[in-house]
Amino acid sequence: MTVLDREAVAAIESCTDAAPLSTKPLSGGCIAEVYRVDLSSGDSVVLKRAAEGGLDTEAFMLSYLASHTALPVPGVLHASDSLLLLEFVESSPAPSPRCETHAADLLAALHGIGNPTYGFERDTLIGPLPQPNPQSEDWCGFFRDHRLLHFGRLALDAGSLPRESFARLERLAAKLESYIDSPQAPSLIHGDIWSGNVLYGPEGIAAFLDPAIYFADAEIELAYITLFSTFGPAFFRHYNKLRPIAPGFTEVRRDLYCLYPLLVHTRLFGGAYARQVDAILTRLA
Repeated sequence: MTVLDREAVAAIESCTDAAPLSTKPLSGGCIAEVYRVDLSSGDSVVLKRAAEGGLDTEAFMLSYLASHTALPVPGVLHASDSLLLLEFVESSPAPSPRCETHAADLLAALHGIGNPTYGFERDTLIGPLPQPNPQSEDWCGFFRDHRLLHFGRLALDAGSLPRESFARLERLAAKLESYIDSPQAPSLIHGDIWSGNVLYGPEGIAAFLDPAIYFADAEIELAYITLFSTFGPAFFRHYNKLRPIAPGFTEVRRDLYCLYPLLVHTRLFGGAYARQVDAILTRLA
């Protein structure tokens, strides 16, 4: 499949009333090849191709965030299962001093968007993997069954997670209520905030990319940010002023919630991620 095949050219011309002139590869995460396409109008768009599909789900998530929240995301111009055209967002190579507090403002506001249940109206994606989102009033049960055990089994079946580690995960899941309570209300989360999914602007955050949305305990987003060092102390100080973080997060719940992205990465990449899962299971035991 060439980058600018007939389908891509037709979609670009239909959406922009301009002809594509040149392409430049961009970093694209797990599920797609990503290109900047410069147009005859002088504008640019982002083109994503995924032979395995799933780009219509990414488009849905971006459109949902654009229409239901103030989180900055690229606009969707065209979407099919294997082809996605997005607004090109100008960005800076390094964050400005305001980026961390701006990110805290944006994510605190996002986490303030509630819902009667955890999960979502449909399944979404985390990277290339389907993310099951059956709606539930029980956060502990949702996190146990549809995050820890579901992705633990995927990693086990792929040969990435040792059977003894999965058995330890099952033992932890059986007593999960002793580690977490239900939050006051489900919060909408982006779900995949690592540095590659953040674009910086001169005055703050320009855009968040590649979401994995659902309604959750907002602390799972904070744990993900600590796991991948996406933002630092300035982010957490400002976020805590806006949405105070309950006691026990750093001591227990952060590691517990880090198990989910680590199990996803174990399924995809194995190796060191499986060892990190085992280290957390040892600490929590």
